[in-house]
Amino acid sequence: MRVAVLGAGVAGLTCALELRAAGAEVELHERSPEHAVRGCSWYAGGMLAPWCEAENSGELVAALGQEGLPWWRARVPAAAWGGTLLVAHPRDRAELAQFGRRTARFEVLGAQRVGVLEPELAGRFADGLYFPDEGHLDARAALDTLRTQAAGAGVTLRFGSEGPAAGAVAVRVDCTGFAARHSLPQLRGVKGEMVLLRHPELSFTRPVRLLHPRLPVYVVPRGEGTYLVGATMIESEEGTRVSARSLLELLSAAYALHPAFGEAEVLEAGTAVRPAFPDNQPRLEWRGSTLFVNGLYRHGFLLAPALARRAAQAVLDGRHFPEVMDANPAQRRLA
Repeated sequence: MRVAVLGAGVAGLTCALELRAAGAEVELHERSPEHAVRGCSWYAGGMLAPWCEAENSGELVAALGQEGLPWWRARVPAAAWGGTLLVAHPRDRAELAQFGRRTARFEVLGAQRVGVLEPELAGRFADGLYFPDEGHLDARAALDTLRTQAAGAGVTLRFGSEGPAAGAVAVRVDCTGFAARHSLPQLRGVKGEMVLLRHPELSFTRPVRLLHPRLPVYVVPRGEGTYLVGATMIESEEGTRVSARSLLELLSAAYALHPAFGEAEVLEAGTAVRPAFPDNQPRLEWRGSTLFVNGLYRHGFLLAPALARRAAQAVLDGRHFPEVMDANPAQRRLA
């Protein structure tokens, strides 16, 4: 079967790889030139944190995310698996306990253990939660890796292309995110902003999340003293600029985690519009001969492998997955 995948973000690349592994002839079409693909995946934190995300995203996202962890271990050897550390100041201790009640697979830490895991935080936080089975990756490096793997597997990569001509392929798999809103009217945009900082004298080894009173923030190490700080969640379809307020909030939250971030070099600030359905859950939806893989919201890297596997089986075997293909939220549970 000839299949065209639209969109070269993490959803499109994982779908292309899964379809190709299952025997399809796959073309991957991306409207941007190869050197200018700057969507949600480009600005992502790259956290593979299903148990942390369960706190406010629900059981389905957590289950799909856990399913995808072995995929990332196999595909991206550079991914790090040192877990996720969540900390809070004493005034936010109740919020930390509430966070723990909504999730699983964590250890409750005191000040000494926080300092052992991340020496930069020694003496700064008396309470924390540690999720040892989680990981993270450099999203941009991971996209490069997946593109190389796709080309090596025989996927035809077409950049600067809106897609194949009508009738040229049997099925289209649309992974274009918010750009598909004209076909998926329930889709809405959630703007996310990030800032990339460099401070060579700071050394964190794993993502650290801070329960900040105004903006819960994460700091993800990217190596060589570089850190991604994110991210805002603003109900907006405008994805071309980072506001001064958001930048101030992100930097203030990073400073609250460690004052040394006040001396960091600002390398980049970026933004993108993340696609979300009203229930914030992912969905696979057929429209004629096009299968839409969408609604990954802020969980693109976490959810992409599990959704790609289902998309490949839906296209090639006619499988139906009620947890992501039924419109009624009450029916959308992982079997």
